[in-house]
Amino acid sequence: MKSIAKQIYEAKENIILIYAFNATGKTRLSVAYKDLAKKHNGNRHAGVYYNAYSEDLFYWDNDEEHGNQDVKLNIVASSLNQYHTNINEDVILEKLASYRPKYKFFLNPSDEQNPEAGFGSVSFYLDGDDTHTPIKISRGEERIFIWCFFLALFDVDDWAGTQNQHFFIDDPVSSMDDHNIFITADLLLQLLKKYCDNRKIIITTHHMGIFSILQDWLKKGEYAGSFKAVRMIEKETKGVDGQPVIVQERKEENKYLIRFLEVHDGVYRVVGYNKGIHLYHLMLLAILKEASDQKQLNTYHFVILRQILECVASFVGEGRFSYVLDILFPEDTDAQRSMKANVINALSHDKIYTQKIALLNDDNRLLLETVLDRLISVFHFSLKKACCQEF
Repeated sequence: MKSIAKQIYEAKENIILIYAFNATGKTRLSVAYKDLAKKHNGNRHAGVYYNAYSEDLFYWDNDEEHGNQDVKLNIVASSLNQYHTNINEDVILEKLASYRPKYKFFLNPSDEQNPEAGFGSVSFYLDGDDTHTPIKISRGEERIFIWCFFLALFDVDDWAGTQNQHFFIDDPVSSMDDHNIFITADLLLQLLKKYCDNRKIIITTHHMGIFSILQDWLKKGEYAGSFKAVRMIEKETKGVDGQPVIVQERKEENKYLIRFLEVHDGVYRVVGYNKGIHLYHLMLLAILKEASDQKQLNTYHFVILRQILECVASFVGEGRFSYVLDILFPEDTDAQRSMKANVINALSHDKIYTQKIALLNDDNRLLLETVLDRLISVFHFSLKKACCQEF
């Protein structure tokens, strides 16, 4: 993972968008990058990070002793506290607005006598409640709030030259519905537009939806021109008299890299795929087919399989991936199809499997291969070879 962090750190592009399947090392990559950046910055934090550890900076004080009368979300003190004075409720609400929250909140100072100590907690109350009675918001609302809190921190100008080198954003869409995922993608696009020329921004995600949206907007969206750099290069050619002359030629380069984090035999690598694969369900199928042909199917490949099944189910208007199994295996009994769905569901759940990179046993490997073969043959998917292109 350290070598991948080094490749990202040394990449000339300022935008790095990485797709990684669950349990293939996204959070470890962000930690490795943080350690490397600190090493190059006098062992001081060089950027701002949003990842699984960011949520750990927030925890609930339920005030059970007083019947939840003063329930609040506590904020653990960190190196970011010194920048809290640059944000307020209005700044965070501006980020939250697109999500249409049903609550308002107060940011409570950690030390009334010392504003530089930052905020110590957040008190929420229902929008329109003039009494400001404290409430506990849902887990989904909490995650969106924390995300917007960090978005507000990203916009802080007064980084004093210390933590202003990069943003590393790992999976900001955990547990969001499709509508909120699109909102998050739009907020990320605005962040990329604003900072892509002076800060490196690394975004990693396991969510194919937000990955597809962002890569499409970067390549051919309304603001695609903002993510291209133009430079003039000198080129030798022949003049009208046949003599060599030097002319300047306009060259357009992307400010972004789009890559995929993979693991094979315990070895991590970041690669790109054949440009001919424009739709990412086809890319996922190509990855599965390649792993199957090479007898390298791992437990995490069930995560990919489930994503493909969900894509197909959504396309035909069904809310359950098992509907696709009904189409693929009409000869099976209901119990047999249910067994297949249960295995796929269990092995694609991040909390179920412990050996996340272990090769599959024969029964599970056969199930995955059978479903994959049926998917390709029944729906007539045309797969191009997933041609890898490393950094």
